[in-house]
Amino acid sequence: MGQVTIYLDNDSEAMMKQAAKEAGMPVSRWLSELVRAKTRNDWPLEVRQAAGAWSDFPDAAALRAGQGQDLVRESL
Repeated sequence: MGQVTIYLDNDSEAMMKQAAKEAGMPVSRWLSELVRAKTRNDWPLEVRQAAGAWSDFPDAAALRAGQGQDLVRESL
């Protein structure tokens, strides 16, 4: 497990400690979870499980049906 040294101003440190206390966890765990959440690159399980959950949700063609024709683009 890696160790990281960070430098914070006093106000930021106080806010971090308060947030960790309110979450009921040590500061190191709170920071670890924050880093994990901010660097996540996949969808959470709950979101993946919701895919296709609405059987009456219209498909892309139905959603675009009333939008008319696209204009012809200029060539580059």
